[in-house]
Amino acid sequence: MARARDIPGLHAELSYREAAARTVAVRAQEVFEHAENVLDTSEIERVHDMRVASRRLRAVLEIYEPCFPRKALRDVLDDVKALADALGERRDPDVHLAQLEEFAGAVKEADRPGVEVFAQRVRSEQGAGNEALAAALATLEETDLRGRLAALSAAASPANDPRRSFGLQRPVTP
Repeated sequence: MARARDIPGLHAELSYREAAARTVAVRAQEVFEHAENVLDTSEIERVHDMRVASRRLRAVLEIYEPCFPRKALRDVLDDVKALADALGERRDPDVHLAQLEEFAGAVKEADRPGVEVFAQRVRSEQGAGNEALAAALATLEETDLRGRLAALSAAASPANDPRRSFGLQRPVTP
């Protein structure tokens, strides 16, 4: 499993908004980095890594919710959830096939054709999951999820805090 990257410049003295901006930017980048060749069914760890990255992204979006415009966040969260669902639809058959392969190696030769029949059914589910994932990826490309995530990150920047215009933002003391 791909390890989560450290967030550059993240430290306790940062404002909550700045931490949100930095964290969302890195977690979003991780999701898209794992997208390369994610539809290749021979490399199942790519799906797993992207799924984990999408879950991390969802978590930070929810943690830093107060820093983002409500409607934009809701739309992005819906898309991240849909992506995670599609990744799960593809990941589950991947795991089952790996387990069936191991199981087939442990059974008698006479029982292997039966295991293969079941594996064919699971491969069909994997294909359907891959189609669902391809459609989800196309939708995210069409709706520019990457750009919308960048906009959320920018909106969380302390410079864009609406409280500043009313003098409500407390100064940060070093």
